[in-house]
Amino acid sequence: METIKTEDLTNKNPIKILVVDDREDNLFSIETILDRDGYQIRKANSGRAALKVLLTEQDFTLILMDVQMPEMNGFETASLIYAREKLKHIPIIFITAHNHDEEYMFEGYKMGAVDFIYKPINPELLRFKVSVFVDLYRKTHQLMIQERKLMAANLDLEKEIEERRINEEKIHLLNEQLLMNNTELKAINEELDRFAYVASHDLQEPLRKILIFSDVVNMKLKGQVEPDVQNSLDKIINASNRMQKLINDLLQFSRHANNVDEFRKVNLNEVLANVLNDMEMDVRKKEARVQATDLPVVWGVPSLLHQLFQNLISNSLKFSKKDVQPTISIYSEVIKQVNSNSLTNGAQPNSFYRLYIKDNGIGFDARYAEEIFVVFKRLHSYHEFEGTGIGLSICKKIVEKHSGQIAADGKLNEGATFIITLPKKDWAGLEQNSTVSNQLAAHQA
Repeated sequence: METIKTEDLTNKNPIKILVVDDREDNLFSIETILDRDGYQIRKANSGRAALKVLLTEQDFTLILMDVQMPEMNGFETASLIYAREKLKHIPIIFITAHNHDEEYMFEGYKMGAVDFIYKPINPELLRFKVSVFVDLYRKTHQLMIQERKLMAANLDLEKEIEERRINEEKIHLLNEQLLMNNTELKAINEELDRFAYVASHDLQEPLRKILIFSDVVNMKLKGQVEPDVQNSLDKIINASNRMQKLINDLLQFSRHANNVDEFRKVNLNEVLANVLNDMEMDVRKKEARVQATDLPVVWGVPSLLHQLFQNLISNSLKFSKKDVQPTISIYSEVIKQVNSNSLTNGAQPNSFYRLYIKDNGIGFDARYAEEIFVVFKRLHSYHEFEGTGIGLSICKKIVEKHSGQIAADGKLNEGATFIITLPKKDWAGLEQNSTVSNQLAAHQA
């Protein structure tokens, strides 16, 4: 079996940065700023020269590109670079003198920019921004190394199991190794969830300042500026509010990975009543009618099931039809079998609860029944319907945490139905196990 040389992705390949500028003094200045960090700098004095370099070299960590260049500007060069599949992974930071021009920045981001640096260049800011992408590059390659290690380990396991099938001791050792690999993968996933939480949390403070100062400026200039200036200010405030909602949803999405609430008996009738009480103003505003039959008692986390119902009802209210009274029907049934092995853990044999939340809203194309649960997936522009595309992803995560499944069914202009399948538990066994676990925890404490 071929040995994978992990060092090829680390020390043997230096960090390469391509700097593109039509002025030699600018190229020299950037090279001088970044020289002490030990990066390998390749220079190009035009967009065409940059493309020529990239014909033979595709292993750049980052591209720093001036926007204003003769013949071919930075945006045009970026467009040609990203037209090649092998170059799409290289992030581009544009260097420009157009300080914070919104339309200008938007054009850059459309071309694939990950950031902007404004002239005159602040050396420390340049070094910091470059270091962020260098660090991301290194972590990405570390994950690639880990993935290759795991692939190699899995191949070794398969080979050993095939060759020494009759050796029980060897099989036992291999199973232990597999458990260690699974534990490591779980730890990596938990670390990624923690990273997402911390990253989103750290964005709150600067965004809060943007909102505060935008409101101050808006109050002071209200009625005193040109309509186009007021319109731009309103866009800033609206975009900031939308970003705050996105960050809050990301934080909520990350928290579920580490939720430590204990499972217990949960009466879904009480959960629904509490949700409708919390959403009373939203339901009244839409003049909606919510109909519910008797719901079961399940084994779950009350706070998560509360959010599950709240997200799905909010979704039905949001995507209701204009000039049609929203009607939401909530009901359940007991079923005897489900085509899934993931639901059998802890459930009575072939016994499940199926919950339905049905509305008469705008519905959706059935082709997207699975995609709507993907994080950030939206079937409508946020200009049409507010939201971040995370709500249904949170619902899916909550249901899976309860060893269940969630699916959606719908047709355009004919409403949507969300179907939740949860295991029907053996209460006596669960409560006994819970009591024993609590006693052990108290004894260990």
